[in-house]
Amino acid sequence: MVTEAALAEYLEEIRKQVCSICIERPAGGPPCAPLGKQCGIAMHLPKLIDAIHGVESNLIRTYVETNRNVICSTCPALHSSTCPCPMDYLAVPLVHAVETVDRRRAALNPVP
Repeated sequence: MVTEAALAEYLEEIRKQVCSICIERPAGGPPCAPLGKQCGIAMHLPKLIDAIHGVESNLIRTYVETNRNVICSTCPALHSSTCPCPMDYLAVPLVHAVETVDRRRAALNPVP
C-alpha cells in the first residue's frame, strides 16, 4: 500500500508526465473532477500504483492487462459510456511516471 506522502509524490509526477498530454483534460485541469471530468487515474491512483509495482515487464501490454484485471474488473464504470479511464492511450507515460518516482525515491533512500 502506498503512503499518503508517496501518493502525493506520484500524483505530482503523473500530472507532469501524464495529465499534461491527456486529450480528455478540460481547460484548467488537472485536477479535472472539480471541472466536471472524472479521471480513472485520479479515481484509482493507489490501486494503479500497486498494480504497476506488481508488474515487471518490457511489454506495456502486461501493464494494461494487469490494470484491467486489478482495477477495471471492479470499476462501476466498466463497459459503460462513462468509463473515465485513459489507461489505454496513457499507459506508457503512466508507467514511466511511476517508475520515475520509484527511481528518485530509491536514490534518496538506498538499500544497504
